[in-house]
Amino acid sequence: MTGRLHVQRLTLSRLVPSLTDSEPLIESPNLAPRQPVSAIRLEQGRLRLQPLFWGLTPPWLKILDHAPHCARAETLNQRAMFNEAFSARRCVIPVSGFYIWKVQAHSKQPYLVTHVNRGPLLLGALWCRYHTTLTAFTDSTALISVSANACLSSLTDRLPVVIPPEALTRWLDPTTDLEALNALLMPAPLELLGAFPVSKHVNNPAYQSSSCAHPVGPMLRWAVP
Repeated sequence: MTGRLHVQRLTLSRLVPSLTDSEPLIESPNLAPRQPVSAIRLEQGRLRLQPLFWGLTPPWLKILDHAPHCARAETLNQRAMFNEAFSARRCVIPVSGFYIWKVQAHSKQPYLVTHVNRGPLLLGALWCRYHTTLTAFTDSTALISVSANACLSSLTDRLPVVIPPEALTRWLDPTTDLEALNALLMPAPLELLGAFPVSKHVNNPAYQSSSCAHPVGPMLRWAVP
């Protein structure tokens, strides 16, 4: 499952034309959990881009390091930490890609997963609010993971769920029924995503060079038989 995001040079106005009242996009070639991340939420009928803490922190969480940055789609309705948020507080995290690590004999090789045309992606997530005082609060988020599709399953068994732009309003609307939501929690279409190996420098979250996204090998993508 991904533990890093690539967020750079996103044309959100094209992807989400109705986005309003947006704060600046948080960009990073190697964005790690326990950091702010930009997310799109539906507030009072408007789509807004706002920073959230990446790591779900419900009010009862005692240790910040235990804040999960991912939630498995299969357990959303079973775990109290995720159930309420999934029912009423969903968001998407716009990215230009995300990193996964392929386990090898003596090491792990990082790969950057992107849209095959290198366009932006909307990753499905949920969020919660933790009040520190009566008026101050922190909003946090966790990505939702699903099984990897057949194209990328040789690299990893889990990937973030990708929400199609045409389903964005349905996903964010708190009144959308559970059946319609579950229909979106599916592996990405085979032809949508590709992945290519990148430098192991990305293993260090402090490494913030644009070279994080430079391929060191060919892209793995779906080929029609």
